[in-house]
Amino acid sequence: MNTRSHTTVAPTTQNRKRWNLGVWLAVIALILAMLVPFQSAVYPVFIMKVMCFGLFACAFNLLLGFGGLLSFGHAAFFGSAAYVTAYLCKELGFGPGLGLLAGMGTSAILGAIIGSIAIRRQGIYFAMVTLALAQFVYFVALQAPFTGGEDGIQNVPRGLLFGVIDLSDDTAMYYLILAVFLAGVFVVHRIVNSHFGEVLMAIRENEPRAISLGYEVSRVKLLVFVLSATLAGLAGSLKALLFQIASLADVHWHASGEVILMTLLGGMGTLLGPLVGAAMVVTLHSYLSGVGAWSTVIIGLVFMICVTAFRRGVIGEIYAWLQRGKARS
Repeated sequence: MNTRSHTTVAPTTQNRKRWNLGVWLAVIALILAMLVPFQSAVYPVFIMKVMCFGLFACAFNLLLGFGGLLSFGHAAFFGSAAYVTAYLCKELGFGPGLGLLAGMGTSAILGAIIGSIAIRRQGIYFAMVTLALAQFVYFVALQAPFTGGEDGIQNVPRGLLFGVIDLSDDTAMYYLILAVFLAGVFVVHRIVNSHFGEVLMAIRENEPRAISLGYEVSRVKLLVFVLSATLAGLAGSLKALLFQIASLADVHWHASGEVILMTLLGGMGTLLGPLVGAAMVVTLHSYLSGVGAWSTVIIGLVFMICVTAFRRGVIGEIYAWLQRGKARS
């Protein structure tokens, strides 16, 4: 009896300590993030860009890290939402709130269409289908009259949020992006730690067994694909408002490659990994902007070194190191 009681209590205490540590770290990070606009050491626009791409990477990680589905076409959702938000806010005079909702709705519908086609295939064939359909979206963005072609949609007004908050002020824009970013990460956290998340990871680990247990695998795959596309679209809409432009770079396959890079660098299948990976890639782009085409070569070398030294990604290796330390103790 004593052995059973100790076996039951120990994991509960350990989980409680881990939860308390996570809460304290989240509170500290939130306080530091709230103070960013009131200091001069960190450029707020840079942090806003990191949060936009961090949300994009979290959306992609939900599909790849927890669902085991590799998409080469996630830029289609990121870019299409950016174009829709930019067009509605500039040409039709929509407010930023409606622009964000319209961008999310567009990416959700597009995700349902592409996902319903792609989930019929597995592995590399799934990835190739998403890439082909994303290239079709890129062609539409290039040729459609309302997208501005190679010039994109520029000078997008940020407008008034709820008719009161002027987003032309970078401080107001910062807190909007911070609030949406935290909400998006919380949504991903809740999805992963729900019964749906458990089923999703069971399908990732052993799909035939999940089918034998009676789970509707195709429906789960489609749902996670749509959820991932919607969050990616939200990130694209925020980025369009932040930089006041929607361009072909948002729907190009390079954007899909970069979000894969962010997820792998930070740690696939972890909550914090994509955020760290996004910060690394955005920082490299920022500091290497003056070296031209060599920036791609340098980022490629950094990726090779990280993949060789940190096969689980930065956060994944940290988690593995902590688990080994606990096992030894």
